[in-house]
Amino acid sequence: MLPDLTGRPTRVSGVAAETEEPVAAETEVVEQRLDVSRLEQWLWDAACQIRGPLDAPKFKDYILPLIFLKRLSDVYEDELDRLGAEFGSRDLAERLVREDHKLVRFFLPDAARWQTILEKGTDLGEHLTDAVRAVARENPRLQGVVDSVDFNATTAGQRVIDDGRLAALIQKLNKHRLGLDDVEPDILGRAYEYLLRKFAEGQGQSAGEFYTPREVAVLIARLLVAPAGATVYDPCCGSGGLLIKCHLDLLRRSGVIPNGSVDLPSEVAPLHLYGQELNPSTFAIARMNMFIYGMQSEIALGDTMNRPAFTEQAKLKTFDRVAANPMWNQDFSVSTYENDSYDRFENGYPPTTTADWGWIQHMFASLAPGGRMAVVLDTGAVSRGSGNAGTNREREIRGAFVEAGLVEGVILLPENLFYNTPNSGVIVLICDDPRDDRPITLVDASSLFQRERPKNVLTPDHVDSIADAYLAGQQVDGLTAVVSIAMAKANDYDLSPTRYVSGGVAHSVAPIDEAVMLLREAEAERTAAAAELARVLTALQLDVDDA
Repeated sequence: MLPDLTGRPTRVSGVAAETEEPVAAETEVVEQRLDVSRLEQWLWDAACQIRGPLDAPKFKDYILPLIFLKRLSDVYEDELDRLGAEFGSRDLAERLVREDHKLVRFFLPDAARWQTILEKGTDLGEHLTDAVRAVARENPRLQGVVDSVDFNATTAGQRVIDDGRLAALIQKLNKHRLGLDDVEPDILGRAYEYLLRKFAEGQGQSAGEFYTPREVAVLIARLLVAPAGATVYDPCCGSGGLLIKCHLDLLRRSGVIPNGSVDLPSEVAPLHLYGQELNPSTFAIARMNMFIYGMQSEIALGDTMNRPAFTEQAKLKTFDRVAANPMWNQDFSVSTYENDSYDRFENGYPPTTTADWGWIQHMFASLAPGGRMAVVLDTGAVSRGSGNAGTNREREIRGAFVEAGLVEGVILLPENLFYNTPNSGVIVLICDDPRDDRPITLVDASSLFQRERPKNVLTPDHVDSIADAYLAGQQVDGLTAVVSIAMAKANDYDLSPTRYVSGGVAHSVAPIDEAVMLLREAEAERTAAAAELARVLTALQLDVDDA
């Protein structure tokens, strides 16, 4: 006997999640908007419905497609309601949509509509598998994205997740509505990040995963000011949050009231969004997000640094705006830089211990003339090597950008904003518009946050304050400093906002994370030098033997 899935409250007591056919506890649709804490509790409750038969890292493989299916269904219902109001009848709207799918953003077959799934009493796993495949057939952009899960899968003759647990999971996911006006745009990305962090960390799967906090993505979109019709690129797009926020910021600047609509006025050209992502799961989510919003987008799967997807006649395609939050201090082999055929690293190879300035150089090579870019990095990216004796590859690359008049500014973010690190980050802004008199705007926003659990947040007022201060490009005591190229050069290309906003006093001791990175870099240099010395000595010995 399956649980009642019609959405009616059902009271039970004392039934453990690990029983053969768990019964859903009382649930009903909750109209409260999902904030972070509610989202995480909701996802945890959902995961508990399939505990036992499934390894924890696999939870997301079953939960996320169902969340996407519910989001599709809720958005589709909103579309039908809108058309019903326009045509005078919901029934008429349904009939017209069946005849002409172009009336709606996407078409959802009856089998995939959430109410149909709720009312399904038998063969639930088979029905869900057929439903996601039907969605992919009706919407070719989702083929290979939404239809890859078999909810009826078996192992050794036994169902991986039986219909009882699937029913309980669906009942739990029914708790919240997921229409465009009900949840934040990248709800799928945030859900993925939580499930990954909660269940996959033990297997090291989260090390390369970065979810850009919503408010940081909003800030970047405000800073970039992508004009109508512009091309926007994210070389490590994850779930597509930065690209989505650029689109929503264009809506804001076009006077569209944020009531769930994502359609621009007819006279405003949409953005053309491009992204590449290495991780197949987050790539799929990005494709799902772009699909739901009907954005003009092209999302590619692959390794950007070694095999960039967007090229034209053996050269990198260029874009009006570039935004990214790559994995900080990533390790790349020197071969990545030495074997590059796109002339991306003309200002030098970064250390193998941190690819921060490798990412910046790739992004800059992807900028169209006059274009602007914003990248979120570890704070050390703007200061490592400055003030130290001897050479430092990051400092040399940073200096080349400064002296060419390409660095617009740096914004220091508050600590503990990001899920996978308590450290602060910086937003580095660069433009492809060289100027000898380029002013560099530095913003110390480290104190602008609201303390919440589990993470600090930037409120809308904080985002407004930071964006307005940066775009004004004026000195504000305690918040901003505007420095010349000459001043940055005099400080050995240290672009840390605290150095200038706080009175220009250099830290006598490097932060621990920066010290560790410098140590790793020194060890790598020593290893490389030792290998080269061994090679030279071997060659000399061979010469002596030949003589």
